[in-house]
Amino acid sequence: MTKASELREMSSEQLDLTLKETTERFFRLRLQAQTERLDAPSELRKHRRLIARIKTIQTERARQSAKALEQGQNTKA
Repeated sequence: MTKASELREMSSEQLDLTLKETTERFFRLRLQAQTERLDAPSELRKHRRLIARIKTIQTERARQSAKALEQGQNTKA
């Protein structure tokens, strides 16, 4: 699985793509779990946590950019 440090090194576009792929994979795994054909139930947890890591990093970046924008506006005023 991907570590948080590896995710932080990715660009925003790469993160978006990774999130989309992971979400789709997680959906397929959930379907398999419901039909009792899932070989490794631990994969559900791994994908769920990866999705959470990616969303956390995206939120951190959004807050940093908002904070930078706010500081930029304060210096101009």
